[in-house]
Amino acid sequence: MAITKKTALVYCQNQFGLVDGKTAAGLVRHSEIYTIVGVIDSSLAGKDAGEELGGKKSDIPIFANLDEALDKLSEVPNCYIYGKALLDAFISAEERFLILEAMEAGMDIINGLHQFFSEDREFVHKAVQYGIQIKDIRKPPKLKDSHVFTGQISKVNIPVIAVLGTDCACGKMTTAVELNKALNSLGVKSVMIATGQTSLMQGAKYGASVDALVSQFVIGEIENAVVQAFDHENPDIILVEGQSAVSHPAFMSSIGILKGSMPDGVILQHPPARKFRCDFPHLGMPTVESEIQLIEAISQSQVIAIALSHENLIDKEIPKIIKDYEDRLRLPTTDVLNYGCQKLVQSLCNYFPKLNQKIKQENLETMMPLLAMR
Repeated sequence: MAITKKTALVYCQNQFGLVDGKTAAGLVRHSEIYTIVGVIDSSLAGKDAGEELGGKKSDIPIFANLDEALDKLSEVPNCYIYGKALLDAFISAEERFLILEAMEAGMDIINGLHQFFSEDREFVHKAVQYGIQIKDIRKPPKLKDSHVFTGQISKVNIPVIAVLGTDCACGKMTTAVELNKALNSLGVKSVMIATGQTSLMQGAKYGASVDALVSQFVIGEIENAVVQAFDHENPDIILVEGQSAVSHPAFMSSIGILKGSMPDGVILQHPPARKFRCDFPHLGMPTVESEIQLIEAISQSQVIAIALSHENLIDKEIPKIIKDYEDRLRLPTTDVLNYGCQKLVQSLCNYFPKLNQKIKQENLETMMPLLAMR
């Protein structure tokens, strides 16, 4: 049964197209439950959201403010999504006022922050007054509904692939989403496990925002999500979205993802032009080689492919960088937004030959010449 999408306006002031605007960017690129009708960012007002992300025209306008959006849109959107992913613990007074205005206009509030709007007295009062709903995506399950590791992951007898990275906001979710779509289009039933607020907003059926969980339950929640997807979806492969990086000193989430999902392979995402960790300008980026060594040292998983982010690169540089990584690492390397997922699919088929039997022959024949050109 087809899902009726809700219309949504995404707030991303001064951050759209930047690393802290990754939630808005992810929703513009893909969402199974929201139709994005506009983005709010006065610094880019008048532009097209898809083009600002380096893609094709999306017909999703960027507005200067909420008033302009409501004036120019044909009808009030169903939802107002807070689309920034900042380290700040609380929204500003100005952003708070805009949320109240959106409520007054009759829009449900979708929030991906650690600050829970559904526990804010004023927001709750206004939600009742205006008959709207507040949804906190990062709100963890109650303790009685939380999961610890059980070992049930051992019964999962299909490939589980984790898409990890060398840093935060470097394209892990985008690669996982695009690969998931590519596999399903080829006749391979792929299910993606969400581990962050954006992929949950995009409509992932299984997963949890792991950075909002009590540490005791991180590994168990990941395991439970994989096992539930395996039990209920009868998939051919499961993809697990990564968070942060195993080597990142500020976050533990990738280690929990490795332990909980016990992946059979890892695709590693890396931004070659990035010199310092996102939001940590005094911390230098690790090399791909060092991240691979760390992943393979603390798990039984093997890195089987590299996916690159083209941030701060010009188009003509990318093929040379891809060739350099393939020559040095002897691993298939690509940039999924520029070149698609063909190399990643081929790598999966090489490691897990049973996937070849699932691929629709007509799609495979279309795909193979593209692979030969890379």
